[in-house]
Amino acid sequence: MTLKRVVVTGLGALTPIGNNIQDYWEALVNGVSGAAPITYYDTEKHKTKFACEVKNFNIEDYMDRKESRRLDKFAQYAVAASDEAIKDAGLTDENIDKTRVGVIWGAGIGGLETFQEEVIYYAKGDGTPKFNPFFIPKMIADIAPAHISMRNGYMGPNYTTVSACASSANALIDAFNYIRLGMCDVIVSGGSEAAITIAGMGGFNSMHALSTRNESPETASRPFDGTRDGFVLGEGAGALVLEEYEHAKARGAKIYCEVGGGGMSSDAYHLTAPHPEGIGVIAVMKNTLRDAGMNPEDVDHINTHGTSTPLGDVAELKAISAVFGDHAKNININSTKSMTGHLLGAAGAIEAIASILAMKHSLVPPTINHTVVDENIDPALNLTLNKPQKREVNVAMSNTFGFGGHNACVLFKKLAD
Repeated sequence: MTLKRVVVTGLGALTPIGNNIQDYWEALVNGVSGAAPITYYDTEKHKTKFACEVKNFNIEDYMDRKESRRLDKFAQYAVAASDEAIKDAGLTDENIDKTRVGVIWGAGIGGLETFQEEVIYYAKGDGTPKFNPFFIPKMIADIAPAHISMRNGYMGPNYTTVSACASSANALIDAFNYIRLGMCDVIVSGGSEAAITIAGMGGFNSMHALSTRNESPETASRPFDGTRDGFVLGEGAGALVLEEYEHAKARGAKIYCEVGGGGMSSDAYHLTAPHPEGIGVIAVMKNTLRDAGMNPEDVDHINTHGTSTPLGDVAELKAISAVFGDHAKNININSTKSMTGHLLGAAGAIEAIASILAMKHSLVPPTINHTVVDENIDPALNLTLNKPQKREVNVAMSNTFGFGGHNACVLFKKLAD
């Protein structure tokens, strides 16, 4: 069968450095860090006392207070970002068939804050199992796309992909496949996460995964730097409207770019650590290029997973060198996690958006906070350090990898008629 072409017609973002697409992009190109001391709870006894929180967000800008209390923060974020993307795409009751519009969302954890609050409330009681009737519907990871679909009346495929930090990239790939197979006209896709909680921070700290640079939070996320000591936890949401090309043209939609391909793989190696030679990462990038029908020399930009962990950054860059060979030094490589922190299940979505905007504006955002060279990293690679770089971007790849060895990569390209 002939596969249909898939394009991106809408974007929405709620991030630690901007609560909409315009503010997010401006902060990216200006190298703004979203890291700061945590305001959600008392961190006195915590090893890491900072994170990349969403700032100045008011859910009552999107729904009334009574309704908002039925949503965990991760679902509230999903509603906010998807509202922006749907409006940006210009989707209306008149120009779509709602039975052919789906929502495929990513979340690595789901309603962690809700779970934590309910367990604490129970533990403080007399042992009687008293729980909020909305406990389960607020907590489950699939509830975010459910709210988006109910809010907009979208009756197509509706579910959540859960693959740790690769979750929203997996969601985008699923959405891409449903549309190119002709099963949907439009899918709202992306991801959201809200894990800056006592349990979330404590759990990652116990794994020694988080930076402990409490004296300088804004410089703690430092991918590729020789002094990096772990990632900085972030939160928020990213939403993309994916649409069949002819359907988008017929309704006169604005088109950002085309989705060229997607790839997935597994490290099959370790619970949390990457394969030291990046075998799974090599496979996922090769799978993506093969799916897109492209050669390594076609790629201009890669937004890496680049979490700022000692092992992960080196393994990913080794994999890039292995896949792209001599061309690797011609690619603008960056990690926007240096600014946003790590949004876990939402990372793939907001980083895909950053790659699409780099293509639109011919400008690659920087990897900030780099001061010390890591001798384990090839100095010939262009890591777009500390300042944005002007660059015509025709093809961009976005990498995401998750605990358990889950790897996903999405490729975007400029639309060619």
